[in-house]
Amino acid sequence: MAIQKIDIATFLLLSPNSLVLDVRSPSEYSQARYPGAYSLPLFTDEERRVVGTAYKQESKEKAIKIGLDYFGPKMRAMVEEVETLTRNNTKKILVHCWRGGMRSGGVAWLLDLYGFEVYQLTGGYKAYRNWVLRQLENPYDIKILSGNTGSGKTPLLHELEKSGKQMLDLEALAHHKGSALGGINQAPQPSQEMFENLLAEKLSSKNIEKTILLEDESQRIGNLNIPNVLWQKMKTSELLYLQIPFEERLKYLVEEYGKLPIEDLKNAILRIQKRLGGLETKNAIMHLEEGNLSGCFGILLRYYDKWYEKGLNSKEKGEIIKIEGQSVNVEVNAKKIIERLT
Repeated sequence: MAIQKIDIATFLLLSPNSLVLDVRSPSEYSQARYPGAYSLPLFTDEERRVVGTAYKQESKEKAIKIGLDYFGPKMRAMVEEVETLTRNNTKKILVHCWRGGMRSGGVAWLLDLYGFEVYQLTGGYKAYRNWVLRQLENPYDIKILSGNTGSGKTPLLHELEKSGKQMLDLEALAHHKGSALGGINQAPQPSQEMFENLLAEKLSSKNIEKTILLEDESQRIGNLNIPNVLWQKMKTSELLYLQIPFEERLKYLVEEYGKLPIEDLKNAILRIQKRLGGLETKNAIMHLEEGNLSGCFGILLRYYDKWYEKGLNSKEKGEIIKIEGQSVNVEVNAKKIIERLT
């Protein structure tokens, strides 16, 4: 069966039930990739550099010959690796490189020669990235779930999803909960490009005709930025503002963050020292060392309340719908949100 060249739409259609091979170099793959793609690099980073230099400074023919020197000794191992990956499973194999050129063409030729059913992505990873950027530009019907720190917005989003509502958990994709404490005990954040890829994948699975709920965030989540085109939509979307008493939110924060390592909490507090102020920083750390979590988190919560209100007033927002909540009870608060959405 000859190698079939496919466009990005066909690639996305076939990929859930196929083995996707990313034959770019290890550093390209680690920077960002198609979610679920397996790394089968044709060249190491150094080999890629050598081939690229020869292409630019000498000729295409010279670069190909150097590439073949690298490729030849790897052929058997590559075939056997793919054979292991597809054992007991006659998966289609989708191959891509950066532009859909010689690297994916070479690997596709080898695997086709061996007898695999091979598809090569026209335009490569670059075509996928163009698809990602188009997903971010779609006219989604977005509503923002807002509320001061400690309102339990993230678990509330997941409760609303259980009730059949569409939502997108930006913090889960970013591996960060948004505040100074948000990176503690989280997996390393993805690159900005990978964050956008994950975001686009999630958005593409949503029904564009129905509302998608997002948590109210600043544009920056840890070291990542919400893509500007989506951020602009969020800024002007209708906002569901859940209002929960200070003491209830404080109780929730103590339960949520009180078990985290003290040194990590100290370091997080020190990172916002300039904005928190020297005295409040000193008092927060003193309470933390004494085991007075309510005293410590109370200082942080008042700080975040001030900045949240300031940010809310400065944002260009659509209609703000205020919803009273008595406590951080996701089941009860989800019902209140649903009542306002219907």
